[in-house]
Amino acid sequence: MTDEISLHDRKVIYRARRGLKEIDVYFDPYVKQYYLNAPEDEKALFSELVEQEDPDLLDWFMEVTEPTNPALKPFILKLKRYVHGD
Repeated sequence: MTDEISLHDRKVIYRARRGLKEIDVYFDPYVKQYYLNAPEDEKALFSELVEQEDPDLLDWFMEVTEPTNPALKPFILKLKRYVHGD
């Protein structure tokens, strides 16, 4: 991690703390291990993801429905791979 974290990154990291185990199991490892060093386009996807409502996130992670932004689906799959492996 870098010594200087931007205000935007701080907000995203704070917003990623949901308190809902089903979502935190995916968000926490990503924030702790990858977020700060991720490419800007990936950070933007994560930022968009953390702004969504919990019921929508649950549906997307459980593959009940798909995100309105199609770019989020492969990113969600990537987060799931971080936790569950390939």
